[in-house]
Amino acid sequence: MNQGSFIVEELTDLVEDAVLTEFDRIAERGGVLGAMETGYQRSKIQEESVYYEILKHSGELPIIGVNTFRDPHMDQDLLTEGGGCCELARATEEEKQSQLSRLADFQQRHAADAPRALERLQKIVLSGGNIFEELMETVKVCSLGQITRALYDVGGKYRRNM
Repeated sequence: MNQGSFIVEELTDLVEDAVLTEFDRIAERGGVLGAMETGYQRSKIQEESVYYEILKHSGELPIIGVNTFRDPHMDQDLLTEGGGCCELARATEEEKQSQLSRLADFQQRHAADAPRALERLQKIVLSGGNIFEELMETVKVCSLGQITRALYDVGGKYRRNM
């Protein structure tokens, strides 16, 4: 229906030019792998994400129901019963203590095996091996917290660039 119209052709050309320009930028960095090694794609995604949030919060990018045409009574409705909001489910103190007790019990039962499993996981990470496969074994004797600390020790914590 709109095929061949000036605006459709113009927009197609603009998108095509933007894609080809981005391909050139990636090629200048040694291709996809080279760009990944320097964190190019990640930084571009972060930059675009921050840019999008700035536009959204400033109102330059209108989003119906988010920053324009909002229900003036919405906040009040959320506070009243039946206002379309669900109540958050929170663990009771008893449930929290039960979970902590089960965690301590799990860690105690596997105290002898956990250090070796974590060391194997760290070696696999550093050698570039199959991390997922090793994780499937590690979770049998280690908690998420133990695994996270072991991975931080060899890889550090991810910090978003701004």
